[in-house]
Amino acid sequence: MSQPRRTPRRRAWTVLTLPALLCVLAACSGGSPSGEGVDDAAPSTAPTPSGPPGTLFDNFHYSGPDDPSLAAHGWQVRTDGGGPGIKDTWSTTGAGFPSDTTAQGGRVLRLQASTDGTKEGTRQVEVQSTGTGLLTGTYAARVHLSDKPTSGRNGDHVVETFFPISASDASANYSELDYEYLPNGGWGSVGPQLDTTSWFKADPPDRVTHALKKRVTEWHLLMITVMNGKVTYSLDGKELFTSSGKYVAREEMDVHFSNWFIDLPFTGGPRTWDMKVNWFYYKAGEAVSQADVQKTVDGFYSSGINHINTVPES
Repeated sequence: MSQPRRTPRRRAWTVLTLPALLCVLAACSGGSPSGEGVDDAAPSTAPTPSGPPGTLFDNFHYSGPDDPSLAAHGWQVRTDGGGPGIKDTWSTTGAGFPSDTTAQGGRVLRLQASTDGTKEGTRQVEVQSTGTGLLTGTYAARVHLSDKPTSGRNGDHVVETFFPISASDASANYSELDYEYLPNGGWGSVGPQLDTTSWFKADPPDRVTHALKKRVTEWHLLMITVMNGKVTYSLDGKELFTSSGKYVAREEMDVHFSNWFIDLPFTGGPRTWDMKVNWFYYKAGEAVSQADVQKTVDGFYSSGINHINTVPES
């Protein structure tokens, strides 16, 4: 059963107008407006990040968690305390941007959670957007989910997640929309399962949820559409779950990608779990089909655009 995120969040980056954004990108990338930072494997030139209004796109072509372009583009790697999972184990060490031949464009955001069964030996990882409030429209991410650890013994209650969420759990209009993959189950469930959950309140928990009881491994297109008083979750174009009534997003949210452990069921030596994100796309105020999402993303790749943000400032 899905659990709320129990830590305060702040939006630490202010949305930039396109001229200001171009200045930041030029400063961070040595004059190139492509937003590549010091990533030599990425294209050295690209069109300026202008394009369709109300669009946020990123394919995570960064050199590492300290790449200045990562923050300039409105992303941060979590290092604060709190939960969920094993509290106070959030670290930047699990966030990387390696080459990957299975990914579109050959580059991914890798979220690597690790543990040896002790709190001291546990590292959880989360990357979130900041500064650009997202609400109605279409959220889409190409995500690689794992059924077994990259190294070490299997059996951990790991949670691989993609979710938009309010900046504060205490907000009167708290909003959270979750994809959570539990390859080995958790919270009393055997697994594997993919949970989709819409929240009205974090404390006490008030949500509606649906569990897809099947193995969901490798690359998938996860989409959330928030339109006309409904939230619709779809996997590779197939609708999984719809919520309505009070279980819809009511205020602007940040988007998060996270890989964490519910508990520590055994010691048994070190193990690592990898979740990968190829790209993220958001279109404000529109319900976009899977085919049109992919067509738009393909266009960005073919034009050499690695980041774009034309979402209006709230």
